[in-house]
Amino acid sequence: MNNQSNSSLIGSWEDPPYMPTSEERTQAILSHILNLVAPLLAPLIIYVIKKDESKFVADHAKESLNFQITIIIGYIIGVVTALFLVGIFILMFLGLVELVLIIVATVKASDNKIYRYPFNIRLIK
Repeated sequence: MNNQSNSSLIGSWEDPPYMPTSEERTQAILSHILNLVAPLLAPLIIYVIKKDESKFVADHAKESLNFQITIIIGYIIGVVTALFLVGIFILMFLGLVELVLIIVATVKASDNKIYRYPFNIRLIK
C-alpha cells in the first residue's frame, strides 16, 4: 500500500496505515451515508462506539461528524440570511454540496481511503 495523498475541490484522501477489514470499511461507509437520514447522530454514535476499536472507522466518523457540524453552521447562516433572499440560495447550494460530498466520502470509504472534506471545521480532534 503506497501512502499517496490526493487532493481536489471535492476533498482529499489518502491510504490508511493498514488495510481495514470489510467490517471496518462498512462502518466507515455508514458513518457518511447515514447522514442522509440521521445527520449528526449517526456519525456520533459510530464514533463513540468505535473510537477505541478502529482508527479507520474513528477517522471517518470524526470527519463526518465535523462535516455535519460545519454544514449545520452553514444552514443556520442560510436561515438567518433567508430574510434577504440570498439565504435561500445559500441553503440550496449547501444542500447540493452536502449531498455530493457525502457521496464522495462514501465512495472513498468503500475504496479503503481516509477522506477529508474540502472545507470542515474540525472541532472533534
